[in-house]
Parts: sequence; C-alpha cells; structure tokens
Amino acid sequence: MYRNIIFDLGGVVVDFHPRSFLVDRFMNERVEKQIYDITFGSQEWLALDAGLLTRQQANAIMRQKAAAIGRSFEVDVVLHDWYDMLKTKEDTVQLLNRLKKHGYRLFYLSNISFDVLEFLRDRKFWAYFEGGIASCQIQVTKPDLRIYQVLLRQYGLRPEECIFLDDNRNNAVAATQCGITGLHFRGMKPAVQQMLKLGIALDKRTPPIAPPRQ
Repeated sequence: MYRNIIFDLGGVVVDFHPRSFLVDRFMNERVEKQIYDITFGSQEWLALDAGLLTRQQANAIMRQKAAAIGRSFEVDVVLHDWYDMLKTKEDTVQLLNRLKKHGYRLFYLSNISFDVLEFLRDRKFWAYFEGGIASCQIQVTKPDLRIYQVLLRQYGLRPEECIFLDDNRNNAVAATQCGITGLHFRGMKPAVQQMLKLGIALDKRTPPIAPPRQ
C-alpha cells in the first residue's frame, strides 16, 4: 500500500519552464539559445543546485560569459526577472490538500539552490510537506540514486510505499531503480489518472488510508 507521495518542486509544484520564459522575452531563437546556454543550461546552474556555488558567485560567472559575447543586457534581464517564473501551480496545491486529507505523508525531493529553497519556503503550500531533501543541502542532484536513498533513510520510508512525481523522465526512472514508483509528471490530469490506477485515494467517498502497524 502506498503511504508516501514525494514531489519534485520546479515544474510540478511551481512553474519552471525556462525556454518558454526566454521566448516570451526575446522572441529570437538564436538569442534564446545563447542566453539559455549561459544561464539555465550552464554548469554554473548545475553547481547552484548542487550547493557548490552561491547565487552571487554563479551570477558573476554568467555575467562574464555574457560580456564576452555581447549579451550582458539580455543576461541581466534574465538574472533579474527569472524568479517571476516560479508561480505556484494551484492545481498541484489542490492535489496536495486532497492527499493530506486522505492521510498520505507528503515530501519534496528537488534539484534546487539555497536561495530558491528559501524563496519557496514562504509559500503556503510548504505546510503540506512533512519534510524533504533539497539537492543543495547534500551536494547531490537527481538522477543520482544517492539523493533518493537519503530521503528514504532520513524519514524512515519504505520505497515500495512511495510514489515520486517529477517532470523530468530521467529522474522518475531513477526513482524506480531505488524501488520507488516513479511517475513522469506531464500535467495534472494524466498524473491524477496514473495515481488513481495505482489505487491512490483522491475522492471524498474513499476513506483515508489506515495508519501503518507499529
């Protein structure tokens, strides 16, 4: 029986679609690719998620790269505005609420930098989570199997009792290698359909799950 539902944050609980973000601002494919490679697609961005660079350090490197190709203005725009992208996905919040009411334990497992982690902790949805693991805190990112194992170990979770939702297919697949049921999140409707097929209680008529035997 499933008792624990684990959520990725960016792309699942909050919006994170950097390529669409760049299209909206520049509407030039060549410029968008250059800016993506310097920012969201860069080694510095990966290092932020791994907790190896501060935001100040990473931004300084990205600005140096931008200056070298004459894209300082565009990169400054992105570094200033990109937090606006992280809007709460209200349909996911409704799902969190329904799951909590049915007695499921909720956790997060996210590739995320320290500054964004603090930024999201102020959101109302954070109260639904019993806990979680952020990549920046342990310097390990998905799909490395160690980050899933840390979550299981820290909260005493049995992998066969866990479902994990992530908008990155590779991360969902990695979860299955740890014995967790990984679901590739491609929108709320397909996610709910998948969870119902797995026997997850979501409607008002279904009684809450029974607590585990001690």
